Amino acid sequence: MRKITIIGGGQSGLQLGLGLLKNGYQVRVVQNRTGEEIAAGKVLSSQCMFHDSVQNERDLGIDYWSDTCPPVEGIQFCVPDPEGSGNKVIDWAGRLDKPAYSVDQRVKMPKWLDEFEALGGQLVIAEAGIADLETYARQDDLVLVASGKGEVGRLFERDAEKSAYDKPMRALALTYVTGMVPRAEHSAVCFNLIPGVGEYFVFPALTTTGPCEIMVFEGVPGGPMDCWGDVKTPEAHLAKSKEILDTFLPWEAERCRNIELTDDNGILAGRFPPTIRRPVATLPSGRHVLGIGDAVCLNDPITGQGSNNASKAAAVYLKRILDHGDQPFDAAWMQGTFDAFWDYAQWVVQWTNMLLLPPPPFILEIMGTACAEPRLAHRMANGFNDPRDFFPWFADPQAAADYLQELKAA
Repeated sequence: MRKITIIGGGQSGLQLGLGLLKNGYQVRVVQNRTGEEIAAGKVLSSQCMFHDSVQNERDLGIDYWSDTCPPVEGIQFCVPDPEGSGNKVIDWAGRLDKPAYSVDQRVKMPKWLDEFEALGGQLVIAEAGIADLETYARQDDLVLVASGKGEVGRLFERDAEKSAYDKPMRALALTYVTGMVPRAEHSAVCFNLIPGVGEYFVFPALTTTGPCEIMVFEGVPGGPMDCWGDVKTPEAHLAKSKEILDTFLPWEAERCRNIELTDDNGILAGRFPPTIRRPVATLPSGRHVLGIGDAVCLNDPITGQGSNNASKAAAVYLKRILDHGDQPFDAAWMQGTFDAFWDYAQWVVQWTNMLLLPPPPFILEIMGTACAEPRLAHRMANGFNDPRDFFPWFADPQAAADYLQELKAA
């Protein structure tokens, strides 16, 4: 029986570990917190997962929440009038062909950790270091690193060619709330772009206390939404969230008159540079370990692709491991495994990085056209499930012009 160790028990690490157990592998997961500690801790992410990612979990029999989690049924996109009239200059919505779901990782990961142990996986609660990786690499056929933090995360060298930015592009904050007025037509990720200020999006989810809404704030560094440094209490965090909406997005503020935090841990603020790292790290002994998930592909949350990338990476890695049989997991195989994932992820990264810059005129034309063209709004909404569909027309002015002309002609 082949032995595999995974450092990090998040979306990619646990999904892969559970998949390997179900296929007869001996799996160890090294995780720095117990399920109880995760459940009682701060929120970890916003994790809106679109259909293909949810399907990866269903295929493994580990989707335990679709029957109870409020569905996300569409995407809405708004741009407020820069003159401050309180009106919207762009406003469209598209339905998703199949719903998305957001399950708080404080709900998901404890359940998955329990399932991992129930299936016979070995769970080690520890902060893994380089010496631990050496031990695991000596004992096992393959070691994967699914955590981008600490000395283990620093093993993986930043890939300058694939990383467009070397500093944080947004000041980020999450606010988990109850009491928000639902969107009237159908549930959606309500995405608001405030030129020069940042972005705000909100969508339904399931948290430790039940159904909720997750508010996501993305402030341009140095701008008026880069405002979380002096916020020290949960009450102040909620008040700052409401203040931003009152200032910039009156239609969103109106939905939030009676909101309350789901719990004192339902808040998060921080910033990080979007980074792609080289996937194969060499230990002092010369042995190799393979990165997966945020350890090697860390996206800004602006497109909601983090947990989706993690899920799709786990699915690609699982297939590559199963297909490899009893052959050695050498550095060439490791690089090939990441490359198979990058064939997909490169388009997600390019799309995400584009949205972190001021939109060029052709993008504004696309967004404006979607207000009057339901087919375009539908295609853009469903591109969140598979962002490869945005290319080339969302990245190239001439391709965009040709596509918009095709829509008009049709």
